[in-house]
Amino acid sequence: MADTTSKLKELDAIFNPKTIAIIGASAKAGIGNTVLKNLIEGGFSGELFPINPKGGELLGRKAYPTINDVPKDIDMAVFCVPEKFCKDVAVQCAQKKVKGYVVITSGYSETGNKQGEDELVKICKDAGGHLVGPNIVGVLMNSCKANASFAPCLPYAGRTALISQSGALLIALDMATFVRRLGVSTMISLGNMADVDFADCVDYYAQDKDTSCIALYVEGIKDGRRFIDSGRRAGKPIIALKSGISAHGAAAAASHTGSLAGSVKVYDAAFKQAHVVWANDLSDYLDKAQAMAMQPPMKGENILVITNGGGIGVLASDAAEHHGVPLKPAPKELQDEFRKCMPDFGSPKNPVDITGGAGLEGYEKAIAVGLKSDWCHGLAVLYCETAVTKPAQIAEGVIRAIEETGVKSKPVVACFVGGDQCNEASKLLGAKNIPMYDDPSKAMGALSALRTVAKFNEEGCSPDFWPFAGVEQQKCRDIIAAARKSGRSVLTEPEAKEVFRAYGLPVNNGQLAKSADDAARIAKEIGFPIVMKIVSPQIIHKSDAGGVKVNLKDEAGVRAAYDTILANAKKYKADADIHGVLVLEMAPLGKEVIAGSVNDAAFGPTVMFGLGGIFVEVLKDVTFRVAPFSPACALKMLPEIKAYPILQGVRGEKRLDQEQLATAISRLSQLVSELSDEISECDANPIMLYEEGKG
Repeated sequence: MADTTSKLKELDAIFNPKTIAIIGASAKAGIGNTVLKNLIEGGFSGELFPINPKGGELLGRKAYPTINDVPKDIDMAVFCVPEKFCKDVAVQCAQKKVKGYVVITSGYSETGNKQGEDELVKICKDAGGHLVGPNIVGVLMNSCKANASFAPCLPYAGRTALISQSGALLIALDMATFVRRLGVSTMISLGNMADVDFADCVDYYAQDKDTSCIALYVEGIKDGRRFIDSGRRAGKPIIALKSGISAHGAAAAASHTGSLAGSVKVYDAAFKQAHVVWANDLSDYLDKAQAMAMQPPMKGENILVITNGGGIGVLASDAAEHHGVPLKPAPKELQDEFRKCMPDFGSPKNPVDITGGAGLEGYEKAIAVGLKSDWCHGLAVLYCETAVTKPAQIAEGVIRAIEETGVKSKPVVACFVGGDQCNEASKLLGAKNIPMYDDPSKAMGALSALRTVAKFNEEGCSPDFWPFAGVEQQKCRDIIAAARKSGRSVLTEPEAKEVFRAYGLPVNNGQLAKSADDAARIAKEIGFPIVMKIVSPQIIHKSDAGGVKVNLKDEAGVRAAYDTILANAKKYKADADIHGVLVLEMAPLGKEVIAGSVNDAAFGPTVMFGLGGIFVEVLKDVTFRVAPFSPACALKMLPEIKAYPILQGVRGEKRLDQEQLATAISRLSQLVSELSDEISECDANPIMLYEEGKG
């Protein structure tokens, strides 16, 4: 944490500079001219130093031939010169002891010039600095009025830090902040992320007093584990819009897990662990960011909807269920209070329909009743424009009701549907930090996001893993080393079971048989019924090869099964190296689930859980987490699969032992994390799950 604190202080040079040098500033139209002009017109609170080989004066400011000619210390240098000049410029900045390098210049790793990019970063880092970019639009900070970019202007001022890998999108969002009245504290273009990345920005803006919400546009993450840790400790709402997701993103892999680990599932897991709300699209991203910056988290499940129309109320009900926050009927005593706010033909249930003739008084009373109720955790005010009361008057009533109740701990969002007069209502509400939408689905989505933020807060900021004691890591490494020595990249099942045992994972007893007689002897020692499986490094999916026999009840059956398994294996793959047949005690019939792992390029080892058996790839009913993680985290994975009701017990069956399963999954996460340099993929399929108390 000390390193993080030190880096945050160093990043002040970029995100809160007092002096800025614009290298490549020019009187001619171009990036250098635009950046200098933007800084001047934006009203930068510090000092500006244009750098141009000709010196002289630029836009009323004294220009210097090189940065070393500037008589003052420079916090941040903005590179607006072609790539071929950047290395020399970086050396000069290092000599000047500049700490912040903002490299707008393109032509680096995005075009294959990784070496040039690495050289630039090394010069910067060796001088104790940090670099944003290259290949960016720039950086824009409202706190110090610094528009060090070629975006049109500083964004609409507010409390959202907007961090984007895409420069073009950042420019578009810059203007969109005014249309949507989305208040922004900072806009950072990260580009190639050669040095400063998302984790750095999250760490910095988590402690920034001018920022309440962090909004990310993500194309890719380089150090996934660090990103998760930064998100968890932030303690502020974070939302992300992830692009570049493809169902075909996972490379072909030998294990079931590898074939299912598409980027969607891995990023979904990582965002949950990093306490990041995932936005569905650009509109959703902006809508939710607005609510997350303006309103408190929703600390319970109960949403009250107050409306003057049945239709829009029904739409809100549908949307609430879609967003995972279904509306519940208000308690009878609360309904009785709502009755006093409406005519006899109104509905006090939820949505609370105070009818189309409702005026200002009805809305104010109903809002006050809702906010004062301990049952209500969040409130949505819906208004269909009528001739009875102007939208602006309703907005004023909403504001007045909230202020008079003094309730600040519950989120309130609004949805006004109508004509141009709703724009004035939006301005009034926005000025009081009440987000207003034009669709009830957006309002429900906003409250859903605030509920998710509250759940993240309940989890806390501490790391979500504490290692299990008593594991035998070296034993596992020895087993893997022996397999490598024999020229293998895949462990046999007996070897894999030994690795699992070394980390406290329960496995059934068994021995390797080299003959039918051997198999019969082992079976007799273990006890019937018996399971038998082919053991060959070349045959991974044994069922496909006819290499599995189950429920063998006597020695004769075991002998016959041995011969059949060998014959099937040789037919399946004639050149397979067959080690023998594994003879195992047959686990009692239970519910089959799967757990496995695959290494992700961004996040490292990830663990999958889902419905098990031979149909796992067909059903694809699985969920992921980034390893390692605690049993509590593993327990939250279970309800995410569609087959979860089976684990809960259906049609009279008892609840299965989910706690023991979660512990096993957590142990697996420790195994693949600590041995990530050795294990690229693994499967435990099937895992037999039994009712509580029976494993």
